[in-house]
Amino acid sequence: MNKKELIKLVAKKAELKQCDTENVINALFDTIISELGKGNRIKLFGFGSFMVRERAEHKGRNPQTGEIITIPKSKYPAFKPSKVMTDAVKDE
Repeated sequence: MNKKELIKLVAKKAELKQCDTENVINALFDTIISELGKGNRIKLFGFGSFMVRERAEHKGRNPQTGEIITIPKSKYPAFKPSKVMTDAVKDE
């Protein structure tokens, strides 16, 4: 499912116009991205949690030259599904 399909499905379920639903979904995504950028965690009961995780500095290998390099520490977005979501997926 892509974003357009998601908007259409949500609009139908919520009995809203697609343009209004698109605005809400875009605002939701923008807010999640903005809050993660500030390092905040977002917990949505029954859905899951969005958070920022950190990878430690580690050694890697340049695939072209085989040279061992140091990969610096970095932050990345992560999602942990709730038990409700995990159970829903298991049942299908």
